[in-house]
Amino acid sequence: MTTLHGHTTAIGLWLAESLADPTDALTAWRDGSHAMLPAGGRFDAVRIPIELVHAAADSTIHATVAEHLTAVLDGPVICDPTRWYYALVPPQASETWASGLARCLSRGAWLGVPCTDLTEHALLHWCVPMEYPARLCDPGAVAALIERGHEQLMPPAAREFHRPAP
Repeated sequence: MTTLHGHTTAIGLWLAESLADPTDALTAWRDGSHAMLPAGGRFDAVRIPIELVHAAADSTIHATVAEHLTAVLDGPVICDPTRWYYALVPPQASETWASGLARCLSRGAWLGVPCTDLTEHALLHWCVPMEYPARLCDPGAVAALIERGHEQLMPPAAREFHRPAP
């Protein structure tokens, strides 16, 4: 176990161990920065445009969005408040990812990951913190969230046309 900001966290160690030298991540977090971690090993990450998430949650208020994401995704989400949300999903989710509205990052991609206890910030932070090591979002739930956000952004007449027939 490691200590981050004065508390022990198995989650931080699990994430840091995605690097050949986990101390690189632990040092970055201790210094108040984010760690650059590789996707495709411990997790893949679905990069979702902020507008889709806010539309799906019917809000731009951080607490409301976090509450909504917690309820519908039941897994960790990182927020870059300038542009993106990143839902962490199981590795190899990219192999079956079909949504053209969001990209699933995997092998070869790197993700900025904030310290595990950073949940309120003007920069990169956890919108929904990881509850325990390896607990990730279900890719189907992430795809459904993205589709809901996309539908919410459509004009009302287009929404009726877009809905599948019963």
